[in-house]
Amino acid sequence: MRDCHFELCAERLESAQAAEAGGADRIELCTELSIGGLTPSIDLVRAAVKTVSIPVHVLIRTRGGDFTPTEAEFGQMRQQIEMAKQAGAAGVVLGILHADRRVDAERTSALVDEAYPMSATFHRAFDESPDLCASLEAVIRTGVDCLLTSGGEPNVLAGADSIRRLREQAAGRLNLIAGGGLTLENLPEVAQRTGVSYLHGSLTKKRAIGDGATDSVNGRAKLETDVREAVRLFRSIVAMRRTSA
Repeated sequence: MRDCHFELCAERLESAQAAEAGGADRIELCTELSIGGLTPSIDLVRAAVKTVSIPVHVLIRTRGGDFTPTEAEFGQMRQQIEMAKQAGAAGVVLGILHADRRVDAERTSALVDEAYPMSATFHRAFDESPDLCASLEAVIRTGVDCLLTSGGEPNVLAGADSIRRLREQAAGRLNLIAGGGLTLENLPEVAQRTGVSYLHGSLTKKRAIGDGATDSVNGRAKLETDVREAVRLFRSIVAMRRTSA
């Protein structure tokens, strides 16, 4: 039974296809990664859902900047969730903060309810929280299935110990996904130090998991190769962890 999961963040259909071919377990679909990601177009969501067989999770974010939407933007997020649901997405990725950067559990919970029966992941807005332990409890109260985090640090390697503590605090109430600055080079250390069974890689950094150059056959082949290598590494680490337990 597979107990490790790898999610690749994709901006294009070609990236989603390569992620599946490379062995990823699911896709986070978005656009504008240069500003932290925005909700992709309905056409891209429909095409991805139709083309790949692994779960497609859609980022719900109306703009760059902070994670405190106006009432109009909150309404737009509801519409984006409905769009993702109608397109057949398996889940959504979302999160709302108060102006002081605490988790807005009430409005996030409303979006989670809107998303049902799709799954919901709270994204890295969490990492801006001034008190990660308190914010984790707020995230759990929203009813999301997963939390994507770098442990409050700029990248998962720096935040590895924090992620482990959060995983222990969560105690199975949700799944922690380690993501942000994950590379093929740091993946073994991140997996071992965090103890997580879920990893997330983006396409934005050099040598990060995946490669945005999917406009050519060579670019797509490299993406598939990197994802396969990442999944192989991750599963070998999980197997060693199981053997030594």
